[in-house]
Amino acid sequence: MSGSVSPARLGRWAPPAALAVIWLVMSLSNPRFLSAVNLTNLMLQIVAVGAVAVAVVLVLLIGEIDLSVGAVSGFGAAVTAVLSVKQDWPAVLAILAGLATGALVGLAHAAMVTRVGVPSFVVTLAGLLTWQGALLLVLGDTGTVNIDDPQLVAIAGTFLAPAAGWALAAAVTAGAVVAIVGSLRRERDRPARRVWPWVVAGIGAPVAAAVFNADRGVPLAVVVFLLLLAGGDLMVRRTKLGRHAVATGSNASGARRAGIGVDRIRLVVFMLASVLAVTGGILAASRLLAVNQSSGSTDLMLTAVAAAAIGGTSLFGGRGTVWSALLGALVVGSLANGLDLMGASSPIRLIATGLVLAVAVGLDTLAHRAEVTPFREHSRPGR
Repeated sequence: MSGSVSPARLGRWAPPAALAVIWLVMSLSNPRFLSAVNLTNLMLQIVAVGAVAVAVVLVLLIGEIDLSVGAVSGFGAAVTAVLSVKQDWPAVLAILAGLATGALVGLAHAAMVTRVGVPSFVVTLAGLLTWQGALLLVLGDTGTVNIDDPQLVAIAGTFLAPAAGWALAAAVTAGAVVAIVGSLRRERDRPARRVWPWVVAGIGAPVAAAVFNADRGVPLAVVVFLLLLAGGDLMVRRTKLGRHAVATGSNASGARRAGIGVDRIRLVVFMLASVLAVTGGILAASRLLAVNQSSGSTDLMLTAVAAAAIGGTSLFGGRGTVWSALLGALVVGSLANGLDLMGASSPIRLIATGLVLAVAVGLDTLAHRAEVTPFREHSRPGR
């Protein structure tokens, strides 16, 4: 029917609609929700989860799953903290060592999936337990490492001066205008689908700068997170690796027949995902000024997967964008933040997040079924 809304389109617009509803309800329930202080704190709260959600998005795009991202996040952050605090390594070298640890973990996971043929669900479930144990070994008997290196602390503790924040917003808006003009020239038939994210970025950048500058300034951690998102989006949309990753997630057999090195794609993506997970762990450690036994807990993994799915990345592979990590993290974080302001208990927060996730996965399932059904109908004998 021409007047009906397709499941795919409904799923695409559901996350921003959910975010708008959450912000409306929470602001009416507590005026402090939309204050500059609270919105700045909200963004600082979601950067770590958001970075891990980017890792989940990349793995989902190739049609796999990584249940170990939370544990890897904590393990890599622990390596960084121990080298910095106990071994007196410079912060930059400690961070690089933590990221390298993540790359090696991703390499091990990919080898089990591609060479041995073990499903990624099983491999990363085993990894969840393994890297949680490794975290405890690295931390030692104390169980906690307090971070005091000024460079590590500065990652989450630095706020840009107002002038620098406005300059950054102006640069983003200018880039969005250039992208919009380019999209309109290249895609004359259906440019709106490509243009609207840039419209949001162009308008949102100065608004965000105004909000941040009304508090302490643009947080450096948020800038790092946005750079991760922009880099990941550029990789997925504009590089051969990204296009081949989406093709692998859409149809691995077809990708192989087209000459794509599916195993190589899986190897690179699992390594990138683990590095991004460690990045999220370091961002969290910088904000909390410590790494302990609960760092990278199962809650982080579940929240990151929920953020990726709620943001619009398909659990069936081959469909989604890196920016869905930001959208999903905002939905999950706003829900938790608003319920905290309302004085809701932890069970209520978990139930609310679970219900939102269930709706998102339901819409994803309907969209996937709508895509698969025409193919099955077309492939029936006699058609």
